[in-house]
Amino acid sequence: IGLLATGVGLVLILLLALSIRKGKRESDKLLHNILPMEVAAELKSKGKAVSKKFDNITVLFTDFKGFTAIAEKLEPQELVDDLNIYFSAFDAIMEKYGVEKIKTIGDAYMAVSGLPKSDPKHAENVLKASLEMVQFMKERKERVGEDTFEIRIGIHSGNVIAGIVGTHKYAYDIWGDTVNTAARMEQNSLPGRINVSNVSYEHLKHTVEFTYRGELPAKNKGAL
Repeated sequence: IGLLATGVGLVLILLLALSIRKGKRESDKLLHNILPMEVAAELKSKGKAVSKKFDNITVLFTDFKGFTAIAEKLEPQELVDDLNIYFSAFDAIMEKYGVEKIKTIGDAYMAVSGLPKSDPKHAENVLKASLEMVQFMKERKERVGEDTFEIRIGIHSGNVIAGIVGTHKYAYDIWGDTVNTAARMEQNSLPGRINVSNVSYEHLKHTVEFTYRGELPAKNKGAL
């Protein structure tokens, strides 16, 4: 009986250890889903992640033209399912080109290249991702029909502050004038087009052909 009890005890300990290990893997996976890998590693090893300034990055902003009008025609679950199709595709595109997704806000999607790992091709990465997003939207429109979303994209290069906010629900975010300018570039973009700032253009002018649109008014920033 003593040997049997000991054996059962060892099995229970082994099962508990496996359960803890599985729980740790799942928690690590969840952490890596919401934070860049390098930031997650720093948080795990030090208990905190230091906010940093990054000088050479490119920010991407997108939203959907006519989102409100189309959303009002959909049932709640239909709307969420639709957004999940688009944003899941965008996530895969970001991963393909080494661009870090930051967050979604409603129908808006924000991502950045050049952090937390520096990358001299940050602007090129974002442009390639943007072009593939436009192509994805075009192909989906051809399949679904006219009553679907159209994307507007804006990109701008510069510097940002990046760090974690929150204690119970972590969020990795970026701040700075570069973020605001990228948002203004998106607001002044056209459906199915990528609006590129003059700063980003200097990084990209030898990669693809651009069309100059002239100075455009931007809220709280004058003409861009």
